[in-house]
Amino acid sequence: MSVLEVEHLSMAFADKQLYEDASFRLNKEDHMGIIGQNGAGKSTLIKLLTGSELPDEGTIKWQNKATVGYLDQYVKAGAGQTIEQFLHTAFAYLFKLADRQAQCYAQYALEPKDELLEEAGKIQEKLEAADFYEVDTKISQVMTGLGIDQIGTNKQVSECSGGQRSKIILAKLLLEEPDVLLLDEPTNYLDTEHIEWLTNYLNNFEGCFMVISHDFDFLEKITNCIIDVAFGKIIKYTGSFRSAVKQKEIKKEVQRKAYEKQRQQIEKDEDYIRRNKAGTRSTMAKSRQKRLDKMERITPPSDNLQAHFGFPYVNLMSSEVLTVQNLSVGYKSPLLAPVTFSMSHGEKIVLKGFNGAGKSTLIKSILGQIPVFGGTAKFVDAAKVSYFDQDLVWDDPNISPLQTIQNQFPKLEPKTIRQRLARAGLNASNAMKPMKLLSGGEQTKVKLCALELVPSNFIIMDEPTNHLDDETKHALRDALQAFQGNVLLVTHEPDFYDGWVDKIFDVAAARI
Repeated sequence: MSVLEVEHLSMAFADKQLYEDASFRLNKEDHMGIIGQNGAGKSTLIKLLTGSELPDEGTIKWQNKATVGYLDQYVKAGAGQTIEQFLHTAFAYLFKLADRQAQCYAQYALEPKDELLEEAGKIQEKLEAADFYEVDTKISQVMTGLGIDQIGTNKQVSECSGGQRSKIILAKLLLEEPDVLLLDEPTNYLDTEHIEWLTNYLNNFEGCFMVISHDFDFLEKITNCIIDVAFGKIIKYTGSFRSAVKQKEIKKEVQRKAYEKQRQQIEKDEDYIRRNKAGTRSTMAKSRQKRLDKMERITPPSDNLQAHFGFPYVNLMSSEVLTVQNLSVGYKSPLLAPVTFSMSHGEKIVLKGFNGAGKSTLIKSILGQIPVFGGTAKFVDAAKVSYFDQDLVWDDPNISPLQTIQNQFPKLEPKTIRQRLARAGLNASNAMKPMKLLSGGEQTKVKLCALELVPSNFIIMDEPTNHLDDETKHALRDALQAFQGNVLLVTHEPDFYDGWVDKIFDVAAARI
């Protein structure tokens, strides 16, 4: 039975056609993954399904009375509330029922009417059916599963980092238990153990869901069908992620062979027409021309624009590059025990730990962006540091990537900037769009492009892979591995750094 029917969907932005005449169904038993390269239109599809954007053409029909929960990582939520208070809002309707029940008993004490007791009894049945008296236990289980308990229940939501807020919003969504879950990159800010918990939760989820993710291991474990968003089409494949990839490759090969066969026939007919359009066989030539004019041309299988990175290196004649001595970091109070470590020339280190453990705080303290409580962090004088922060914030989100890079590097020719953006995996069309219309992955590519234009010998990156498709992650990993200088990396993806980093520092072990 279909919970969602999408028919003849078409959507375009500027000169880019995201989908044209696309159709698919989400069935009650579907655990669906959504795949596609950065900018293909995956997040836009979710926005269309939730009604926050309207399609150019087509219909989107949900099953009557189906409740839909959407994970929006950019939504503003929880203003003036602690984490615990915010999560309790997932059960707001139950608390309203409990308040009404209390009113019934209070009124009955003043005016004993049977109708009040009857109403209170019906409310009691509803509360028990919804496990109202287990609300605190449910909240505790989800908080522990997603690692929110490590942040602290009394912390203000507004004081949480972007990654922490994302987890808190996800927790509230899971607690609401809608019929359908729409999740956009739910693992972006989760550590390995919390991804495992979410995997088990989704596998046991009684409803259906659609999940956008570039974490293919995660998709393999949770999905029984996949939709691939690519080249203006949405194609549904049954089976797991790996099964879908195999089906896609088979389909691509069939299309390639059909295209090649048709191309050869077209060339043969066109040659015949050229040679015979004015001779005794002109009638036959005209017949072939009519056949060509009516022929439905097969589109050749396309390949996306691939990203390639290379970070320019400035030579450094020093053995010790960074020395951190008894560094005490935090905001209102120290977050970590005093940290001491050093990095020698060419060394590559990963900072790991749950979100909120203090990884980003430690980096910003080392860079001198925030004050410290004590200790020192000193780079050698000849160090040239390049820094990638995880926030996608722009001075002017209304200007294009081309103009954004031009503003940062005014001496560069527009042609050179276009070439560098293309090398980072951003096509000519997206290079001219406002930044705010680009996907998270496309905006990340612009940041990486800017980083490539500054020679350095020390690269610091804070969660650079959060929004990137798999091909771009591979390109970035290869570039960091090949970089001759130092790399200090924060990432929650072991697959990204396995095999090429020198040390792993677990920040959580130093947390106070």
